[in-house]
Amino acid sequence: MRDRFIKDTRQEATLFVRRAVVGFLVIVLALCVLALRFWVLQVAQHDEYQARSDANRILTRPLAPARGLIYDRNGVLLAENVAAFRLEVIPEQVKDMDALLAGLRDTIGISDDDLERFRSLVKTKRSYQSIPLRLKLSDEDIAQFAVNRWRFPGVDVVPYLTRYYPKGAEFGHLVGYVGRIDAADVQRLDASRYAGTTHAGKTGIERSYEDLLHGEPGYELVEVNADRRPLRVLDRVAPTPGQNLYLSIDARIQEAGEAAFADRAGASVAIDPRNGEVLAMISVPSFDPNLFVNGISQADYNLLLESPDKPLLDRALRGSYVPGSTIKPFLAIAGLELGLRQPSDTVMSTGEFFIPGQKRGYRDVKAGGHGRVDLVQSLAQSVNTYYYSLALDMGIDRFSSYMGQFGFGKQTGIDLVGESSGVLPSREWKRGRFDKAWYPGETVIAGIGQGFWVVTPVQLARGVATLAAGGIARPPRLVFATQKGIGDQPERTAPVPAAPPIFKDPAHWDAVREGMIAVVNGPTGTARTMGIGFPYVIAGKSGTAERYSRTNETWQNISQVAIERHQVLFEAFTPAEAPRIAIIVALEAGRGGGRDAAPVVRKMMDAWLQGEPAPPIGAAEAASVAR
Repeated sequence: MRDRFIKDTRQEATLFVRRAVVGFLVIVLALCVLALRFWVLQVAQHDEYQARSDANRILTRPLAPARGLIYDRNGVLLAENVAAFRLEVIPEQVKDMDALLAGLRDTIGISDDDLERFRSLVKTKRSYQSIPLRLKLSDEDIAQFAVNRWRFPGVDVVPYLTRYYPKGAEFGHLVGYVGRIDAADVQRLDASRYAGTTHAGKTGIERSYEDLLHGEPGYELVEVNADRRPLRVLDRVAPTPGQNLYLSIDARIQEAGEAAFADRAGASVAIDPRNGEVLAMISVPSFDPNLFVNGISQADYNLLLESPDKPLLDRALRGSYVPGSTIKPFLAIAGLELGLRQPSDTVMSTGEFFIPGQKRGYRDVKAGGHGRVDLVQSLAQSVNTYYYSLALDMGIDRFSSYMGQFGFGKQTGIDLVGESSGVLPSREWKRGRFDKAWYPGETVIAGIGQGFWVVTPVQLARGVATLAAGGIARPPRLVFATQKGIGDQPERTAPVPAAPPIFKDPAHWDAVREGMIAVVNGPTGTARTMGIGFPYVIAGKSGTAERYSRTNETWQNISQVAIERHQVLFEAFTPAEAPRIAIIVALEAGRGGGRDAAPVVRKMMDAWLQGEPAPPIGAAEAASVAR
């Protein structure tokens, strides 16, 4: 018989109570934990989660600033922002993208470059975002699209600001251009400042003064839904436009010089010797910077790259020229300052110069020689023998040391990116470049600006400006005023301190200047017709450097055509007694500096004269001063 168990009601009740208490305590504990977690989320970490919530709900949309404008010294506009229209597509509203693109191509014309760029952007953007397909639509394009708009859902014409250069190729190298930001730009630009910006300066002033021209971005707080679609603008902070720049350039001089070049390859730089302000900076041939703003086509870019005239090369800043006889005034004053010559000392020119103990002769400009000449006539007639002898007496060490004071062989410090240094012949340079010793014959030809000599036009212009200023060197400068807004007063930039004077005795400079005046105004001067009819006295010096190509160890003329056989240069300043402008012109092909380059200088001086006050003396008085 089974045992019978009697139910203990009291014990079961006690167990139930215990279990109920434990369950209650667990529930209370869970509620406490939940309350604690709620407190942490709502109080302790409120700011963090509020920020996260806002980040999901509110989109910060950057606003690109308007780029600063660029003017010449007289307020002539060189770079501006203009309203333009572009074609944009919202991909999610397009059922058949290929068919739509084909239709647009037949309707208003879409290039292969546009299509490639558009397809690349589609991969990086959200489907509801508007993506540009074609930039800078013409009025005809807009009208044509408007008629056919019903055929292209998801496509619209949108206004925007684009950079425009009114002077085109005339200031192509100097002003430069902006282009779409690429991988190289990302490395050098501050990402926070360029949020929302698509373009940045690539060359010229646009590149060198990017920080001032760009401005500071603003932003909009936009409420979006779960799909990140914009719903409404909650707040807006306007961007700060970039500063406007006033260049020291005078557009009249620049344009006159461009016209005078008549498409001949070369460069010119004009500087005010009193302060280092650059009045003109020309490189021919040039290019239209507007081609690059919204992406140059591959066909146009190939034309520029493959052109034998190299229009993309900024010759004024990076061109390599053999200075020829333009070096002679610098060497003449070096001889006086170093005590190797007196202004009255003469040299006999027989047509050929020989280094003592050597049989090789160094030719003079004139067959049979110029006879006995002093310093003034050595400059007026460009007598090589005078400078062969002087350079040999000076020696290459003193030669390169003194010439270095004029800035040869190093960058001028002009406020542009990408300047070349040129070559100042020296014993150290040759040893480092070729690991060879220096020879006396190399000193001799350096004395007439040939051999290893290489100068850039801006470098030579700075040297001439230093001569004109009586030996006071100033770094050339292009930007001389900035403006924060259209209604604000332009503020002059701080002047760059001048270096100590190079010349010890002003009489030495007077003697060399007399020789340079004789070049233009004397009866035997190499540019004696240049100054006719000009109201101021012009001082100048011509330079003609032979152009050679080298095959192995044989030097040959690059051309048998006389007009193409030489690089020709001319340097000048005026008024000779108190210079206010110094100009150099370098042509890559010509017959002579006085014949081909000097007329370009004269036309630039004529343009400069338009902005100058009436001359203190008449043309007849100027001629008498020159005599």
